[in-house]
Amino acid sequence: MSNEETQITNHSSIQELVDKARLAQIEFELFNQEQVDAIVRDIGKFVFDNAESLARMAVEETEMGSYDDKVLKNKGKARVIWNNLKDKKSRGGIGEDTDTNLMFVAKPMGVVAAVTPVTNPIVTPMCNGMFALKTGNAVIFASHPKAQKCAEYLTLEFMKIVKSHNGPDNLIQVVTNGSVEKTQQLMQSADVVVATGGGAMVKSAYSSGKPSFGVGAGNVPVIIDRNIDLQEAVEKIVDGASFDHGIICSHEQFVIAPEENFDKTIELFTNTGKVWFTDNQEQIQKLREVVFQDGYLNKGVVGKSAFDVGKMAGIDVPESSRLILLPADGSGTEDVLAKEKLCPVIAIVPYSTFEEAVTMAKANLLVEGAGHSAALHSNNDENIQKAGVELPISRLVVNQPSSTSAGGSLTNGFAPTTTLGCGSWGGNSISENLDYKHLMNVSRIGKVIPDKKVPTDDEIWA
Repeated sequence: MSNEETQITNHSSIQELVDKARLAQIEFELFNQEQVDAIVRDIGKFVFDNAESLARMAVEETEMGSYDDKVLKNKGKARVIWNNLKDKKSRGGIGEDTDTNLMFVAKPMGVVAAVTPVTNPIVTPMCNGMFALKTGNAVIFASHPKAQKCAEYLTLEFMKIVKSHNGPDNLIQVVTNGSVEKTQQLMQSADVVVATGGGAMVKSAYSSGKPSFGVGAGNVPVIIDRNIDLQEAVEKIVDGASFDHGIICSHEQFVIAPEENFDKTIELFTNTGKVWFTDNQEQIQKLREVVFQDGYLNKGVVGKSAFDVGKMAGIDVPESSRLILLPADGSGTEDVLAKEKLCPVIAIVPYSTFEEAVTMAKANLLVEGAGHSAALHSNNDENIQKAGVELPISRLVVNQPSSTSAGGSLTNGFAPTTTLGCGSWGGNSISENLDYKHLMNVSRIGKVIPDKKVPTDDEIWA
C-alpha cells in the first residue's frame, strides 16, 4: 500500500473530500454482501483487538473518562455491534413480505457525514463507520477538536482495512483542521448526517437541509421499586452511573428510592466501597457550584473522576471512590442536581408512592433529557408498564445498568449503537437507537396480491 493511499492531507477542502467520497461510493456500491461484511467485521475487530491502546489514546487526548472503562467500552461496543450486524442483509435484495407481495431492495444513501463527540472518540466513529459501510455508503468523519488525533488515526487504520479487501481509496475520510464552519459545510454537502454531540451541533445538523439523525440531551432518572433485591439494584446503579466517569449520556443521574428504605439504600451505596456520600449541606452546595456554574453544566467536570470533582470543590473524596452521591432538595426545578451531570455525581431523593416516583422522574425529564431514557428496577409488571407509558422517553431500561445497556447489549433488545435518538421530545427524527437500517434507502417492488378479495363499499364503511 502506498503512502498516498493512506495519507491524510491537511489542505483538502470539504468539497474535495465529498467529491472523492462520491467516486469511492460508486465503486463500493458494486461490492456484494459478503465483501461488505468482511470490511465491516474487520473494522470492529480492529477496535476490539486494540482496545487498550485506543483507550489510552482517547484518555490522553481528551483528558476525559476512565482508561479501564474505555477498554471495556471499546471491546463491548465492537463485540455487540458486529454481533448484531453480521447476519443482517443490507445489500441488494433484503427480503420479501408474502402477505403483501412486496419485495425489498436495499440501496445506499451515498456520502454519510458523521459528526463525532469528544466523549466517545473511538466507539462512535467505529459504530457510525460500520453502519455507513454496512449499507454501501462512503463516510467522512468530523470530530470534536479535542478528539482530532483519535479520528485521524482511526481513519488511517480503517482505510488500511478497506484496501486490504480491495476497497476503493477515500471510502473513509476525516476532516482535518476542523472548525464549526467546516463541519457545517460538510453536513450541507453530504447526503445524510449523523450528528452525535452537543445540542448546538445537532440543531445545526437538522438545519443543514439534508436528512439528519441527531441525539438529545440525556438525564436518566432511575426509580427503585419496592419488593426487589435492593442490594442488586444498588450495585447495578453504581456500575452504570460510575462507568467511564459518568461521561455516557445514558448513565443514571438521579435515584428515586422508597422512603421506608431510603437510609438503607444510602447505606448499601456506601457499603459498595465505591461511593462517597455526604449529607453536609455546605459540602453539597460546594459540589452544586462546581458541577453547575450559573445553572449550566461546568465543562471542566465532564468525564473527571470523583476524586478530581471533589478536589475542585475543596472536598477530600477518597481516590478509591468511583461515585459521589448527594441528597437532593427535590426533583425538576427544585434542585439543579436534577439536571444532567456528565461526571460521577448523582443525586438521590425518597418517594412515598410509585405514582410520586414517576411524577418526579417526569419532572426531571421535562427540565432536561426529555425523549432520552429512564431506568427502573422492578419486578412489578404493572409499574413497569406505568413508567413506560407515562414517562416522555424513547427507552426504559429495566433491571440493568442504564449506561451500558440503553445503547444495546447482548442481553436486551435495544439496537446496539452509540447514537440514541430522542424523538420529537428531544428534537430528533427518530425515537429509537440509530442502526444500520437508518443509513440505507429501501426500494419496494409491489405486485398484485394473488386472490386478494376486494371489499365492497358497505364492508369498508361498516
